[in-house]
Amino acid sequence: MHKYFQLKQHDTTVKKELLAGIVSFFTIVYIVVVNGAILADAGIPIEAGIIATILTSFAGCILMGFIGNTPIILVPGMGVNALFTYTICGSMGLSWQEGLAVVFVSGILFAIVAFTKLSGIISASIPNSLKEAITVGIGIFLTFIGLQKGGIVTGSDTTFVKLGDFTDPHVIVTLITLLITITLFARNIPGNFLISILLGTAIAAGFGLINNSAQGTASPFSMGAYFEVFGAMSFEKITDLAFWTATFSLTMVIVFENIGLVHGHVNMINRPDRYKGSLQANAISAITAGLFGTSPTVSTVETAAGISAGGRTGLTAITTGLLFLSSLFFLPYIKMIPDSAIAPILILIGGLMIQNIQNIDLKDFTESFPAFLIIALIPLTYSIVDGMAFGFIAYPILKMVMKRTREVALPLYVIALLFLANFITHTI
Repeated sequence: MHKYFQLKQHDTTVKKELLAGIVSFFTIVYIVVVNGAILADAGIPIEAGIIATILTSFAGCILMGFIGNTPIILVPGMGVNALFTYTICGSMGLSWQEGLAVVFVSGILFAIVAFTKLSGIISASIPNSLKEAITVGIGIFLTFIGLQKGGIVTGSDTTFVKLGDFTDPHVIVTLITLLITITLFARNIPGNFLISILLGTAIAAGFGLINNSAQGTASPFSMGAYFEVFGAMSFEKITDLAFWTATFSLTMVIVFENIGLVHGHVNMINRPDRYKGSLQANAISAITAGLFGTSPTVSTVETAAGISAGGRTGLTAITTGLLFLSSLFFLPYIKMIPDSAIAPILILIGGLMIQNIQNIDLKDFTESFPAFLIIALIPLTYSIVDGMAFGFIAYPILKMVMKRTREVALPLYVIALLFLANFITHTI
């Protein structure tokens, strides 16, 4: 173990790595229930979605541990899961089985990028303002979804949305849990999201909002429903433009996001030599996500918690992966967690993601306005792809108007034309 993971060379020990892996797990385990709930909105049975999340996280962490040999944690990503559920399987009209096929193909394309020089070429061709705008737009989108799940915002026939009923116990519990979540996070309490979910569930139980019969008594978990999801990818629409538009958009998001996250994490542990291997492990993990039945994995920001706890090698990631696998035995209790405990997590994560707006050059109109279109239209169209499209089309147009075409890379023109073609096809 010392020789394979090079523990001595990286000034760490088995004990440090195991403890760091435990810290990483309790920091990110909230994703099991949150991702399962989002997948359920796409039509995937909640229990199957939770099992898929657990198995994908287990596989991703194991791959990262052995191939990347870094403490990076791979789990289905927030924002990417919203793209899968509410855009690909929502506004684009694909079934969740077809959506999983999109995930699988996107993973393959991601692998092609990760194992070649394309990662550098693609990353360099997309302006920083558009990359950051996608993160901000998805953040607002997640916040909107969280507000809906918590009943704080509801539909309206006249104004489209309005405030919910604040006398509703569900809304009251959501607001109480949100206050707890914000407090724990602001005070930097270890495992804040997990503690928030546990307390929120207890409060919901106190208000009589949880059906205890959902716990079940027969067995810790049942694989019956999951076998209907595992390998359930459908390629029936692989010749349709909608399938490839979804694939193209999802690939761009996971490539941009993971290139940035992996780069940041390997720099945190001062091991830039592990960037390529870690990105490759990430790409292979994204392929397995489609097979296991969930949205793609990303190099999660919560990895920083494990690194701060002393994690330096892949042994940290493997420890976290094994703990994910053990969480299968707690599935009956995970299923009891209500939307009122999940919504505050979505709201807070959205609030954190909008901080990226400070990285956009707001003084340059040719940079800020396309970014603004992405930020505004992702939540307002309830579609990440459509929001991205407006920004990617507007960017080269504005540069041409201002006679600054040299600032636009050739691949970006191609991307803009593809988005425009998708709009025209849908209109016709």
